[in-house]
Amino acid sequence: MQRCGRSAHPGALLPLVMLLVGTACPDPKPLEEKTYTNPVKIQIPSGGFVENCPDPSIIRGQKPGDEYWYLYCTSNPLNDQDKNAAGEFNYHLLSIHRSKDLVEWTYVGDAFEAQPEWAAAPQGFWAPDIQYFNGTYYLYYSSSETKMGGYAIGVATSDSPTGPWTHAPAPVVEPQKAPCCMEPTETRKRWVIDSNIVTGDDGQRYIYFGSYFGGIAYRKLSEDGLSSDPATQQEIISDDRYEGAYIVKRDNFYYVFVSATNCCNGPLTGYSVFAGRSESPTGPFVDRDGVPLTQGRVGGTPVLSMNGNRWVGPGHNSLFTDFAGQDWIVYHAIDRNNPYRGGAPSSAYPEKRPVLMDPVDWIDGWPTVRGGHWASDTPVPAPAAQPGQKARYQVQVKKADEPGAPIPSLSDEFDGAALGSQWSWVRPPAGTTFGLASGILRIDSQPADLHINSNNASVLTEPVPPGKNYVVETKVRMNVPAQGCCYNYTQVGLVIYGDDDNFIKLVHFALWNTRQIEFAKEVGPVPQGYPRYGNTVAGPPGEDTWLRIVAHVQGGGEESYTAYTSLDGVNWYRNGTYTHNLGQNARIGLVSMARAEDHPEFKGYFEYLRVYELKE
Repeated sequence: MQRCGRSAHPGALLPLVMLLVGTACPDPKPLEEKTYTNPVKIQIPSGGFVENCPDPSIIRGQKPGDEYWYLYCTSNPLNDQDKNAAGEFNYHLLSIHRSKDLVEWTYVGDAFEAQPEWAAAPQGFWAPDIQYFNGTYYLYYSSSETKMGGYAIGVATSDSPTGPWTHAPAPVVEPQKAPCCMEPTETRKRWVIDSNIVTGDDGQRYIYFGSYFGGIAYRKLSEDGLSSDPATQQEIISDDRYEGAYIVKRDNFYYVFVSATNCCNGPLTGYSVFAGRSESPTGPFVDRDGVPLTQGRVGGTPVLSMNGNRWVGPGHNSLFTDFAGQDWIVYHAIDRNNPYRGGAPSSAYPEKRPVLMDPVDWIDGWPTVRGGHWASDTPVPAPAAQPGQKARYQVQVKKADEPGAPIPSLSDEFDGAALGSQWSWVRPPAGTTFGLASGILRIDSQPADLHINSNNASVLTEPVPPGKNYVVETKVRMNVPAQGCCYNYTQVGLVIYGDDDNFIKLVHFALWNTRQIEFAKEVGPVPQGYPRYGNTVAGPPGEDTWLRIVAHVQGGGEESYTAYTSLDGVNWYRNGTYTHNLGQNARIGLVSMARAEDHPEFKGYFEYLRVYELKE
């Protein structure tokens, strides 16, 4: 009788455990019929599964006869049980995993046992980027501590995707001062992290790197892939917005995928993926509306964000194309129902970030994950992992939420002499700080806020529609300059207000050199150590910005709130979805707040507030 089991592959870094059972092997399911369910299943040969695989990078074996796919992850413990004899978590120096079918994966070891000479110990390595050229595998990585001071990009080479790896003697991109952000820049090092290598049509390779502090830049890469030319460095994406650049060529465009906001904020993590495109690998990159990703009112077309299921904070991706021609994205996310190692926050970065995989669809020239449905938590047809396999995934485009019948009693065009009778204030402001004129409601920006324990801002509120799913929409403007620093957190927009510690917020706000749209959630009380406030960001703001919150409040359980934004009131971006428990006693609110004391001239303007039933 044949016995079922696993045996070690000659290229494995760690021996695999042979598992023998006393039953006949079942017929394997044909690869074309396989499905997977997120998170990606990665077996640890000694027992258990990998629960941490942040910032994943993927490649198929490039040497003849190698049918495996390989996945590389940021330094992390593999799971809650991955501890040393002292009970401390093991941080693997870039874990490596492989699979033939892209469904069942196995941990095969770590890329490195030691750090390069130029790195400062102790530390982990971040954000691997696996490449193959010159007949060699190149593994680029981020180093958070160097002997020169600051962040750097390193690289190691190997003839095999599982090593052994040889570190280059010097960083590919060295530590450098930030070109922006805060003074004195001479003492603040740029975040030289999150590398990606792209080859232009002329054969020139470029290395992209950077994050929030300093922005994202590129350089020309040397022919041998071990160094880059500082004289060719150019900034391509604004500081204070994006990290994790990943570039792909499709048709006549280079698309940059970038991630925004906090990667690691427990169940309130709002990390999300956006895109821009250019006809050149060196930019300029613009979004669907033609807004540059370098602009103060920063551009970006949503690709992947929260959708209301258990996955939050989806981001820091890489892409691959299967053998049926379907594009796929691998990324990490956080299970909001099980976000922490050991079950509770216990260290600076305690979140579990497993790897997820979903198809990428191209609609009207722009990428979106799973037809706009975004992260999956139910079975999905597996990719065509080997030559000759057929695709079974078929795109189903998510329908946008649309306003239905208007609700006049809760809508206001602000064209009267006074506010409608439905309005009332939480903490009424001085009468001179707001008013109606020429069909516009003006609310002066307050040196006050609605944020965790800073609950002193005024909120103009009205009831939510009783017993209905609804849409609330407004058109706003704030007179903060479109460019320049620093008007931090000045904001104007909408809230769905339960109380000072429980609300949903969608606002145009200022952050350092940028102007962005923030979509946020606050919740309280929470268990000890858990976050109370989380945020994601949305499509670009404009001189005038249209904001919508779509509320699904019927059906029992948590309500869901989805953000939509527009630059013209006609073409709308769908953005992230937060869930909350605000109930039918919640109120629709308007805010203009969080300015610095020395900017009393800042004001928020509302052209209307319209409430609709949700079109079913």
